[in-house]
Amino acid sequence: MGRRSEPRKDARVPVRIFGTDSTGAVFSQKAITVNVSRNGLELAGVQSHLALDEIIGLTYGNNKVHFRVKWVGAPGTAKAGHVGLLNISPEKPLWDFPLDPASPDYYEPGSFEHRKTPRYRCQNSIEIHVQNGASFWGTLADLSVGGCYVEMPIPIEPGTKVSLAIWFGQDKARAEGEVAHRTPGFGLGIRFTQISDQDLDLIRVFLGKLTPFAKKTLAGTAKRGGL
Repeated sequence: MGRRSEPRKDARVPVRIFGTDSTGAVFSQKAITVNVSRNGLELAGVQSHLALDEIIGLTYGNNKVHFRVKWVGAPGTAKAGHVGLLNISPEKPLWDFPLDPASPDYYEPGSFEHRKTPRYRCQNSIEIHVQNGASFWGTLADLSVGGCYVEMPIPIEPGTKVSLAIWFGQDKARAEGEVAHRTPGFGLGIRFTQISDQDLDLIRVFLGKLTPFAKKTLAGTAKRGGL
């Protein structure tokens, strides 16, 4: 089991979560928090089958924030129906009660899968060109050497082949990719399928400049092939 370095506040408040489950079906359901922090929370009473690293929405009162599924409690255990969520927009207001100052959270329950490559939060512009189709602009929510998650409201079906151009100031890295999963209204995860050594080095240099707080230290076997 990993360690948690961010203080959590025990709080049981009703929330609503919505998005796409592990089968690709759209869901919306009520749940209740177990504990919360500025950058994450644990939920109980989750009936939908959620996929690791999927982006879902959560509403509390009139506030709405997007979270990434970080862990899912194993069936038949005390954590069945529980999920751990990581806030991908911690600067947005959500709770109406005070929390302790933010710090990184590396808590990891023992029985769940991880991605093969570490992810880093970022806010870079990206161009997406659908093969034999239209082109779109989006914003990266996170990036690794194997793929990225793009915030954009326009849905693109999983399996779609795309060409990418990721901007780093005046420079940009190009790659070929495939849509791995999507969350309607939020964005999509893209797996790199082809990238030159030069462009990969450009990504590595950029990731090397990010602060440790921005890094998501994940390792092991990925449920969705490891972006």
